[in-house]
Amino acid sequence: MAKARRRVRDTWREKVWYEILAPAEFDEANLGTSPAKEPEMLVGRKIETSMREITGDFSRQYVKISFEIDHVSGEMAHTVFKGHRVTTDYVRSMIRRGTSRIDAITDATTKDGKKINVHIIAITVKRAKSSQQKLIRETMTNMIIENASEQTLEELVKEIISGKFASNIYHEAKKIYPLKKVETIKTKVL
Repeated sequence: MAKARRRVRDTWREKVWYEILAPAEFDEANLGTSPAKEPEMLVGRKIETSMREITGDFSRQYVKISFEIDHVSGEMAHTVFKGHRVTTDYVRSMIRRGTSRIDAITDATTKDGKKINVHIIAITVKRAKSSQQKLIRETMTNMIIENASEQTLEELVKEIISGKFASNIYHEAKKIYPLKKVETIKTKVL
């Protein structure tokens, strides 16, 4: 006796492709497309992209930005900023023998009540004494907390991604000991 063949439903064809947009602080740049059966299934998905893909600036290739889909309207999925990081090979390329690496990792609260974890690194020209390193670290930590409390999350993210934040810290901390570079290597919205 022949077995009746069951019809296989093609679930892939039932899906709709949604365009994913970056938040307003990134000029709502297109981050790509993603399929989903229901728009609610997209909410919570994480997207990681490089700064080059958003701005077209090849010199910012080493900056990776994370977004999370917040809400869907029509066939557009809108995202919120979740954090950024700098590639490890870029960080390694800054550090040389005879220099000091000073890390400052701090949780700060913005003017609009959002918590953000910021990791900043400073590279000195020559090896610094531990007392100088401690003073630079304290300066960086205080500036992170102070700047965050004066700005909204959106303003702070713009300043961090553009490099203006690290530049302000560089100009303040170089008064303690000559610095080669200051870079915000990681942020995470808590």
